Amino acid sequence: MQYIIMLIIVLGLACADYLTGIIKAYCQNNISSSKMRKGGLNKLGEIIVMTSACGLDIGIKALGRYYEAAELSAIAGKITAVAVFIYITVMEVISLFENYAEINSDAQWALKIIRKLKNFKEG
Repeated sequence: MQYIIMLIIVLGLACADYLTGIIKAYCQNNISSSKMRKGGLNKLGEIIVMTSACGLDIGIKALGRYYEAAELSAIAGKITAVAVFIYITVMEVISLFENYAEINSDAQWALKIIRKLKNFKEG
């Protein structure tokens, strides 16, 4: 169930980011099908990476039971899936706020959040 929740969150954030990107491009009279295609493929790539991380967690746990190291493998698998999830989530939220700040010039609060999230992502 945790994997489904992670995938739904990543999918939702990817869709929201894609849609705010389209709105931003429309507001700037800069809609480009090649940028939209590239952005869509980027989002698909993120979903594939998150799905792979969840699958890796499942596989590592199964190997751990096979080799009688269930606790260690469960920790390793969980760290992998959660690290990928956190990275993608932070990256998508940053992009959402960047899009929103460009759509709404009164959203200075979003720029402050972006700076903090970028520091978290880079740190």
